[in-house]
Amino acid sequence: MDDDDGVKAEALEILGMFQVLPRLVVFDLDYTIWPFYCELRSESEMPSMYPHTRAILNALKEKGIDLAIASRSPTVDIAKTFFEKLNIESMFIAQEIFRSWTHKTNHFQRIHTRTGVPFNSMLFFDEENRNVQAVSKMGVTSILVFNGVNVAALRQGLTNYAENVNAYERNMQKWRTMYSKSSSSSGKNEKE
Repeated sequence: MDDDDGVKAEALEILGMFQVLPRLVVFDLDYTIWPFYCELRSESEMPSMYPHTRAILNALKEKGIDLAIASRSPTVDIAKTFFEKLNIESMFIAQEIFRSWTHKTNHFQRIHTRTGVPFNSMLFFDEENRNVQAVSKMGVTSILVFNGVNVAALRQGLTNYAENVNAYERNMQKWRTMYSKSSSSSGKNEKE
């Protein structure tokens, strides 16, 4: 078994530990999927990804989880060329790669419009804290990565996602309970 197979097996094992999984996992590109900034590279170069990335992408796809890209890049052409060279472009159902001076909220609005996946059903990986903070406010479980997407980041992301889903479900249950109590008490008042 080569290294990619081992990482994929470990990623699948981690995915199997969670009862609830995201419907869509969104990745930044620079210093998240690959260890460089696109704008500092040339289209003629052969890019590389972080060591665990391809195996993790394959594991997510095997589990039926959709993938997307949200990248603020001034060199969209280079990013797309690198996708083709790495033979991963077909893995992603949405590729929102464009120059932007804002946080990635516009990218996520477009991804949501294109896929119909609710923000709280998404998991996002990025190396910039400002993007993680802004996108988290939209309801997306967002993970700050330090050495690209790896098995540890995947485990952390799925753990945080499960915690967020559980918290959301508890809050919905409280709301339903409070709403049903207030509905029944207002119904009693109307009958009196």
